[in-house]
Amino acid sequence: MESFLESGIRYTIFFYNPNIHPRKEYDIRKEENIRFAQKHGVPFVDADYDTDNWFARAKGLENEPERGARCTMCFDMRFERTALYAVENGFSVITSSLGISRWKDMNQINGCGARAVSPYEGLTYWDYNWRKGGGSQRMIEISKREQFYQQEYCGCVYSLRDTNRHRTAQGRTRIELGVKFYGKDDAQA
Repeated sequence: MESFLESGIRYTIFFYNPNIHPRKEYDIRKEENIRFAQKHGVPFVDADYDTDNWFARAKGLENEPERGARCTMCFDMRFERTALYAVENGFSVITSSLGISRWKDMNQINGCGARAVSPYEGLTYWDYNWRKGGGSQRMIEISKREQFYQQEYCGCVYSLRDTNRHRTAQGRTRIELGVKFYGKDDAQA
């Protein structure tokens, strides 16, 4: 988002994340986006917290691994809603910040984005590699400077479950929601 601002690209943040659970985690992540948007004068669209639809789509995928079929379903759902909003509101390009994370499969994300725009003539999915040229490191630098909330799992209840299982097996404590922020924790400095 900061690169867009520096390049003079006008954009809107479309926040549609019915996958994020519990509600406390969703609210924290949404508020961080709103804070950034307000600071930089970027329009922010708050889409519905459509959890019933997300859980209905996730039925039968509860035990899929990270980067598996559940993630594809989740990305498809979110990109489809984004593409629809874009068409209904005169946008010609959509993209996502999902690919900045080294934990995500860029081919999976980009495939979902491309599928979502395919029914709409004149709508493009921009599959830019946000990791290249030090993008992931820049994200961490910006996160520390802005003291953004540090997400410790992808977002869905199943990711939280699996992450906590892994942490427990490693002798680590379970995730505590809403307490870890970049730049505020001495271990992060």
